Amino acid sequence: MSSKGRLAILGASGHGKVVADIALQCGWREIGFYDDAYPERSSVALWPVIGSFQTLLGDLDRFEATVVAIGDNRTRDARLEALFRQGASLATLVHPRAVVSPFARLSPGCVVVGGAVINAFATLARGCIVNTASTVDHDCRLANAVHVAPGGHLAGEVSVGAFSWLGVGAVVRQGLCLGEDVMVGAGAVVVSDVADGQTVVGVPARPLSRGRHDGSLTSTPE
Repeated sequence: MSSKGRLAILGASGHGKVVADIALQCGWREIGFYDDAYPERSSVALWPVIGSFQTLLGDLDRFEATVVAIGDNRTRDARLEALFRQGASLATLVHPRAVVSPFARLSPGCVVVGGAVINAFATLARGCIVNTASTVDHDCRLANAVHVAPGGHLAGEVSVGAFSWLGVGAVVRQGLCLGEDVMVGAGAVVVSDVADGQTVVGVPARPLSRGRHDGSLTSTPE
């Protein structure tokens, strides 16, 4: 495995630790962490936190590439956009024990975690996360900053809008369209299209609505 120099990681969180582990297994020689909680947050696991996001913008020439390890989808995309405009090289990280078809296309800033599978002719836009043991099947189309959580599964030809989140263990039937800013609850089974901004839960998945009296979230009845 050839050395790839120095990598900056924005986001000193649990996900950041996973990203650092993947980077080292992919051959990156040295990791530098940045986080807006600096200086209160001065380290993450084995690595020091060097500075904030603004510090990173001034330090880009110290690194061969940068990756954003922030779980919030919109924040991750905004930081990637700012880094791109500043001229940063955005890394794409694929764990050595993930399987990505040579016919799939991953845009800059994507992270693919161990055990994940991305099949032929799937396309992932900037900043997507395909997490542990999740699958993105053939011809799926993921827009910017989609997160498929651990154990989530997209069957073939699923389209997912920007900033959407597929929860742990959730499943989406083939050929469906999930809009922008969609959230699919953990363990849900999606069998029909989901409109922009909706949260769906259950088996089969149904939209959540506000309760009449206490403001609690309940599943919309058929």
